[in-house]
Amino acid sequence: MRNLKDAWRGISEASATSSLLAIVIGLLTGFAVLMISNPAQGVDGFIAILTSGISDMKSMGNVLYYATPIIMTGLAVGFAGKTGLFNIGASGQFTAGAYAAILVGVKCDFLPGPLHWITALAAAALAGAVVGALPGLLKAYRNINEVISCIMMNYIGMYLINYLITLTVHDTLKNQTQRVASGANLPKLGFDLIFRSGNSASSANAGILVAIAAAIIIFILLEKTVFGFELKACGYNRDAALYAGINERRGIVFSMMISGALAGVGGALLYLAGSGKGIDVVDVIAAEGFNGIPVALLALNNPVGIIFSGLFVAYLEVGGFNMQLYNFAPQVIEIIVAIIIYFSALALLMKGLLTGKIRPWKKKARLGTNAGGAE
Repeated sequence: MRNLKDAWRGISEASATSSLLAIVIGLLTGFAVLMISNPAQGVDGFIAILTSGISDMKSMGNVLYYATPIIMTGLAVGFAGKTGLFNIGASGQFTAGAYAAILVGVKCDFLPGPLHWITALAAAALAGAVVGALPGLLKAYRNINEVISCIMMNYIGMYLINYLITLTVHDTLKNQTQRVASGANLPKLGFDLIFRSGNSASSANAGILVAIAAAIIIFILLEKTVFGFELKACGYNRDAALYAGINERRGIVFSMMISGALAGVGGALLYLAGSGKGIDVVDVIAAEGFNGIPVALLALNNPVGIIFSGLFVAYLEVGGFNMQLYNFAPQVIEIIVAIIIYFSALALLMKGLLTGKIRPWKKKARLGTNAGGAE
């Protein structure tokens, strides 16, 4: 038992260390890019990206606002990863959920009070689950790689949602979705009074609490329930799961449905925030779905860790906006954020390298102890 605890402690330490190393390397690389592109203001720009997220209360609120959808898409990717699947289709599920939420928000204005936004969130979860179920069914019954089918669903979802928007909730003047009714927006819960600067308030709202609650529920589901154990068993070894009497096909489909539902709710939380944002009818896949991938990798698919990695990525985005004050082109800012995100994605590789170094050391120590006892 003691050896197992020591091994688990070593892996946990390696996980935290690998993530921190990825962040530090990414930040240093970003600083180098700043100095190369604009040496005179490189230091000021780097300080801006490190401090802008906490420069005032409004910026802190914006960090919460931007973190909310990518925490949800990070959970979608992380949940699938915990069950042995790679959900790269979070963008399509995110867009489907966003459309369903907006459709309910616009057309169901007769719903009273909180029931309106709750129904919109439920519709988003259902839409995301349906889109996620299709790759799951193909994987379970035809053994089609979920990465391929998810990529296809991203494009199918994008074009289908654009078409449905033009039929139902299209604002032709702005070429985007219509504004939802006020009752469909998530409650502010006083965040607009806390996270504000002067007369300007951030878009922070109850969505961040929904995202945190979702992460806690997913953690409990995976780590404390029989159903979660069965899902992980199906993902890690389908043959072993089948031998143990677990319906592996059902597990794969349910895993992708839950993952899709999480991404769908993420879309709803973004567009029901009361910020006046709508889905633009353009042929562009939602970036929030892809941002969820490094968020999950940085947290090593841990649902609670995804909360913090999502906040970190959102913090960088807020800092990136303020870097424009130092004459950095927007393209340079996007490069900086991308470099940091992709270095963060190497956390999984770094974990493997670190645990590879830890295990031989522990094995040698154990062999030495046994040898000493033999003597």
